Amino acid sequence: MSAIKKLFHQTAIYGLATVLPRMFSFILTPLYTEVMETGDYGKVTYYFSYFAIFNVLLSYGMETAFFRFFNQEPNKPKVIATSLLSMLTSSMFFLVLGLSIKPSLTYWINIPLEYLSYFIFILVLDALAVIPFAYLRAKGRPGRYAWVKITNVLINLGLNLFFLILLPKMADSFLGGLYKPDFEIHYVFISNLIASLVTLALVGGIYLRSHYYFDLELFERMMKYAFPVLVAGLAFTVNEVFDKILLMQLLPDDIAEDQVGIYGACYKMSVFMTLFATAFRLGIEPFFFSHANNKNPQKAYAMVTNYFVVIGSIILLATVVFSDWLKHILMRNEDYFEAMDVVPILLLAAFCLGIYHNLSVWYKVTDRTRWGAYISLVGAALTLVINFVFIPKYGFMASAWATLAAYGSMALLSYFIGKRYYPVPYNNRKIVFYMSVSVLLSVIAFYGFNRNVWLGIPLLLAFLALTYKLEHQNIRKILQKT
Repeated sequence: MSAIKKLFHQTAIYGLATVLPRMFSFILTPLYTEVMETGDYGKVTYYFSYFAIFNVLLSYGMETAFFRFFNQEPNKPKVIATSLLSMLTSSMFFLVLGLSIKPSLTYWINIPLEYLSYFIFILVLDALAVIPFAYLRAKGRPGRYAWVKITNVLINLGLNLFFLILLPKMADSFLGGLYKPDFEIHYVFISNLIASLVTLALVGGIYLRSHYYFDLELFERMMKYAFPVLVAGLAFTVNEVFDKILLMQLLPDDIAEDQVGIYGACYKMSVFMTLFATAFRLGIEPFFFSHANNKNPQKAYAMVTNYFVVIGSIILLATVVFSDWLKHILMRNEDYFEAMDVVPILLLAAFCLGIYHNLSVWYKVTDRTRWGAYISLVGAALTLVINFVFIPKYGFMASAWATLAAYGSMALLSYFIGKRYYPVPYNNRKIVFYMSVSVLLSVIAFYGFNRNVWLGIPLLLAFLALTYKLEHQNIRKILQKT
């Protein structure tokens, strides 16, 4: 199997494992918007924004460092043992500290005390699963990786449906004692906690099999590599979720929860681009490292990016064209439709983020991860400044434009800085062409045709025909390689 073909094969499997958790969030949105008022859904969106931030802090770049050193070091058991001990120690420290300072923690992050124990235990369980999942990816076992991720999704989804839909209908049955009115947010946390516990049980066997010894010198080198990744991860997370936190803090109290709920629901419309970009990233990270020493790897990297842009352009236009149908599937309450104007902006932002992940190969394979941190900090700074300045006047529209400005600037910075340290022969004309045509047609479909699906479909078909005409020979060559 050719390198490119293998990449798409692994991307498809990792994509399944990534699509389902993200689709889980997408699937739950109709459920939450049906059983929760906009304010309660705003609270859930706000709480899970902090989940994202703490997940990055508790993994502190060790996943990427594990990839790098697992491929680089001859003594792989030493890398595994050192990584596991590091993650185990830090997670237990956070568990003890978090439970000890719960009153202070609830003041700092404005999450009620009644939810904090759930919050802390879920974070610890997820952190402990980071290295086991990274090990599966590093060993090229996407099938098991996908199976465990799918199991997590099914358990979480099943429990949400049980607690939020079935249990209220069984209040008069023998299970009635389990049901509590106005307990929906608790049920959401409980579902996540049980799913995380089962997931760790499925992948955590490596903690029992490993022969433990801690190599301090290796750990220091790993942390030197991981720290910029941590900074970059925090900056990414600021770009992705901090807008919800700032909306909650900067808008008047009487509308903040509702506005966060409305914005959070429409934000889910960008999930299709996010799914594709995330799945692609999971496939290309091992590809980048494993092919870094091949002859002329830059050519393969350029080809991968070109096809990411082609597929991403199709996804962007297709989602915009069908957005008016999708909103009725996603949101069961018309109160949430208020934020639909953010959808094209957030889709394009997610597209730019995916391009940035492709362009980031230069600093990962040359061990210049500090540049990833610098670039991400620029994006985070834009996110914070634009949100702080414009949220009071423009609300969630400011948050959407801030996200696009952040991801767009990061992609451009990575491209121009990368040209200096690790030139890759990207087909810039093709990239700009596909993105420009897709964005133009999306603007026409969404704003010019006022999201009329029947007027938008011919635009999508015309773009698909154009793409096929220009790319079918190259695609056939890739598929025919063995």
